[in-house]
Amino acid sequence: MSRLFNEKDVENNALAQSRVAVLGYGSQGRAQALNLSDSGLDVQLGLRPDGRSWDQAVEDGWSPRTVKDAVTDADVVVVLVPDMSQPALFRDEVQPNLKPGALLLFAHGFNVHYDLLEPGGDVDVALVAPKAPGQRVRQEYENDRGVPALLAVHQDATGQAHARALSYAHAVGSTRAGVLETSFAEETETDLFGEQAVLCGGVTELVVAGFETLVDAGYNPDVAYFECLHELKLIVDLLHEGGLARMHRFVSDTASFGDVTRGPKVVDDHVRARLKSVLAEIQSGAFAAEWREEHDEGSPKLRSLLSDDLSHPIERVGQRLRQRMPWLKEAS
Repeated sequence: MSRLFNEKDVENNALAQSRVAVLGYGSQGRAQALNLSDSGLDVQLGLRPDGRSWDQAVEDGWSPRTVKDAVTDADVVVVLVPDMSQPALFRDEVQPNLKPGALLLFAHGFNVHYDLLEPGGDVDVALVAPKAPGQRVRQEYENDRGVPALLAVHQDATGQAHARALSYAHAVGSTRAGVLETSFAEETETDLFGEQAVLCGGVTELVVAGFETLVDAGYNPDVAYFECLHELKLIVDLLHEGGLARMHRFVSDTASFGDVTRGPKVVDDHVRARLKSVLAEIQSGAFAAEWREEHDEGSPKLRSLLSDDLSHPIERVGQRLRQRMPWLKEAS
């Protein structure tokens, strides 16, 4: 079992006197930069002057710099731009200006694991991946709490890569909740599998298939929406708060019996075989290569399939029904 680090494991601040350059000011970039600054670190932002995030950063009180300028005198460079933007940005603006002995830090191991960028041998390369959206990372920090994070070291050129990465995780608040040690391979492959097979791909396909099954059988689409999509949040919240035990505690006996007797009929051996197939494509690099090619061609397949998804009848039904749920707007 991997080691779990917390605040007491941060014996001294390995980032003391370090200048941290955060590249990117999206959800994670904004949250982590603000948390780092509030933790007393010397933080600067590296952004594109013509990018939308530049104006947001200025509005938040930062004085952003170009990526090149931010990297040049940084001891820690945190790459928080989208996965597919990282290789070119690293090649053109980061690597030529990266100091020997600097810590190159990622929140997802995709590009390093699949060799889409080459850090060079004179820098530390590590990963700190908070397990929550940026808004929650910031919110929990402000409430004197934190969200759990994963930590991995890919390359230790200075002998201090782990200590520096742990100090970074501490500065964003994650040692308050616990930092789990992993590897770039494990973080990347499990993250992709979770997204594709369960959290995004698996859930949405199951929801839509359930909706279609009820509507095709003659049931009211509005009722089908409530049963297959709307109430999903109730179950996910229970699972998130206390796992299977809490869910079974708060659903009816009828629901529990249906779960344990019919669930395995839906996710049967054929489904489990396809899950293994999805994982194999991730492990072999086939998915990474497909996504890289798709992105380089302008993402035509992605746009087409997203268009199909968003034109599905469940979307029209949901938009109409959600207009009667003002609390959803209040929560957004």
